[in-house]
Amino acid sequence: MVSNEGLHEPVAQLQPGTVELHRALISLMEELEAIDWYAQRADASADDSLRTVLRHNRNEEIEHAMMLLEWIRRNDEDFARHARKYLFTERPVTEIEQGARGDAAPALTLGVGSLKGA
Repeated sequence: MVSNEGLHEPVAQLQPGTVELHRALISLMEELEAIDWYAQRADASADDSLRTVLRHNRNEEIEHAMMLLEWIRRNDEDFARHARKYLFTERPVTEIEQGARGDAAPALTLGVGSLKGA
């Protein structure tokens, strides 16, 4: 039995890889929602020991989300391409996007004046 939660087309018309990606994406959304819920509950808790448990649970959900992201990266070339471009960089995300579109990047200045004619 294939989970069709959120599918917009009949399963019979979808590629198997599309259905598997759907499963991963739905699972990722559920993990992200759980991260949010645990974080809110930890913030709201007045009991230190309960807050510790809730933060632990949140961190477990973060681990699950990262595992799903890695599966998605390994199984979808477009995700992998965008992950390489946007993740683990210090550049502002909007500058990365501008460079990808061919927009002019802001000039880099080092505050040392012009080197022309030096």
